[in-house]
Amino acid sequence: MSRGRNGGSGVRRWTLLALFAALVLTLAAVAAGCGGDDEASTTDTGAASSDTGGSGGGEAIKIGHLSNCEGPFAPFYENTVAGSMIPLIRRGGEAAGSKPSDGVTGATVAGHPIELVFGCSDATPDKAAEEARRLVEQEKVDILIGPLSGSEGIAVAEYSKSQPDVTFVNGTSGAQDTTLKVQSPNFFRWNTDGAQWMAGLGDYAYNELGWRNVVTLADDYDFPYTQVAGFVAEFCSLGGNVEKRIWPPLGEEDYSSYIQQIPETNLDGFFLGVGGTGTLAFVKGYEELGRGNLADKIIAGSVAIDPVVLKEIGPRMEGVVSGSPVDAQSTDELYTSYIEDFTAAYPDVPGPESLFAVNNFDAMEATLQSLEQVDGDISDGGAKLREAMSGLTLEAPNGTITLDENRNAVGSNYLVEVAKLDSGDLGLKTLKAIPEVDQTFGGAFSADTPTPDRKNPACVKGDPPPWAG
Repeated sequence: MSRGRNGGSGVRRWTLLALFAALVLTLAAVAAGCGGDDEASTTDTGAASSDTGGSGGGEAIKIGHLSNCEGPFAPFYENTVAGSMIPLIRRGGEAAGSKPSDGVTGATVAGHPIELVFGCSDATPDKAAEEARRLVEQEKVDILIGPLSGSEGIAVAEYSKSQPDVTFVNGTSGAQDTTLKVQSPNFFRWNTDGAQWMAGLGDYAYNELGWRNVVTLADDYDFPYTQVAGFVAEFCSLGGNVEKRIWPPLGEEDYSSYIQQIPETNLDGFFLGVGGTGTLAFVKGYEELGRGNLADKIIAGSVAIDPVVLKEIGPRMEGVVSGSPVDAQSTDELYTSYIEDFTAAYPDVPGPESLFAVNNFDAMEATLQSLEQVDGDISDGGAKLREAMSGLTLEAPNGTITLDENRNAVGSNYLVEVAKLDSGDLGLKTLKAIPEVDQTFGGAFSADTPTPDRKNPACVKGDPPPWAG
């Protein structure tokens, strides 16, 4: 099955991971971030448990946090955890160490101390489901936040159906099926999905760049399928053509054979949906083959231009345009205060503006606000909590977010360009905001449309979404 494939040999993947993590400043010891210290005890899985030690008189509420401290997205581990810790720090918690995965101490919600248990996955659905089971069935968490990656999200959402008294809140995973098809009543996603993150990009390629014939090249699993689906649905609805879809396995190190499949003639450009450690490997391979300036030929998926990745890739991606659920140039007080709090708590962790950090912040903040609405009472198996969460409107650092009937986020999307900022650093310049993008993507997707995969959706001219044209 294509879903959840890692691809490449383990040796090659970890060789690249070691190089990438070493170059991404404080994430070099990311795997060590899963371990415990004086403040956190570790289990046999390497995941840490942290008691916040709050002074509230209520019964402790146990929250599990599941992200990737192994595999191709391990360099984002501390970044994702940091996002989730900020709402707890704002509620009386203190960082227990320099690493976010050290946990926090002293946080309370509605008089209830918060106990944290950390889980570690590796971007594969089997590992994510295994860790979700451990956190729920052995650690007895009341709420589980996570996972990170697309195929993982589908697996955890399916598992959530067997645990109706536990509330599951997505971390950052963006595969479409997680909510649109699985529809678990106790699984909530406060981030928009990967197709929603592409809102505006097909229109930009067609109408601003004048592209008519493209190729897509993206990792071979559920999240990139969803990102490509959003781009294809929009670009093709306007009259564009997708000549070929190329699918290297997740975690690939040598992209030369895949790059050589991209035609050098009769092609306007290509969509790059390679993420994690693969982005650096792709860029190196593209340069080695002498294919020229990346920005002249590509638009990109959201993870390929993530600020954490840009710190290493640098000017080689300058000028590339993508879509993102985060406006990194926002001057809104909710965004600027979030950046300030993140930087103050974890000065050595890069990328507070990363979608991984912001989405995890939103997940934890929505959870805590919902707990506050029910005074921390989850004695009914969390039924009142889930009812409160279903009706919540979240004023988040990245805008106003509501949930649809499948408990998936409806929120703004941003067309962004990799550019040199006033500070001199490379970052994301916002070109356009598209408000209230829902999961149907202007009617292109529903529970009855084919699941995004290597061939779906088909490239068909039709009615563009309302923001395009």
